[in-house]
Amino acid sequence: MDRGTALHPTLRRLRAGFPARLVAGLIALLPGAAAAQFAVCNQSFDVINVAIGLDTGDEFETEGWWTVGPNQCANVIREGLTSRYIYIHAQDVFGQPVLGGTTRMCVSPRRFQIRGIGDCWARGHVSARFIEVDTSHTERWTLFLGMSQ
Repeated sequence: MDRGTALHPTLRRLRAGFPARLVAGLIALLPGAAAAQFAVCNQSFDVINVAIGLDTGDEFETEGWWTVGPNQCANVIREGLTSRYIYIHAQDVFGQPVLGGTTRMCVSPRRFQIRGIGDCWARGHVSARFIEVDTSHTERWTLFLGMSQ
């Protein structure tokens, strides 16, 4: 099966819960493709800001922001993926979420790297909803965000 064209089961589950403005498509890159190990591509007409969450082994860590213009991609993880699950939060330039995630993790208004996902407010951060992306243990993955029909 060509993983570049198959509709991933995670997409089918997530699509129903997304806001009407955006739909996320997931695709694993074929071997030998771009150097990015996890990329987020913006196929909408709006600029988005992206944060990621990772299980670092002993606790979760969040990091952001990557600004992704229309029809552009951002390489958010450059090394090979070691975790099956990557968590993504995307918001527009006004700070409004554009993905309907269910996993709460911490973010900050400016560039950040935060260890731990609990007590966000008490630690001076904001709690945000992230979507869980199942990379199926692949080394490379691209998340496409696009306008819904």
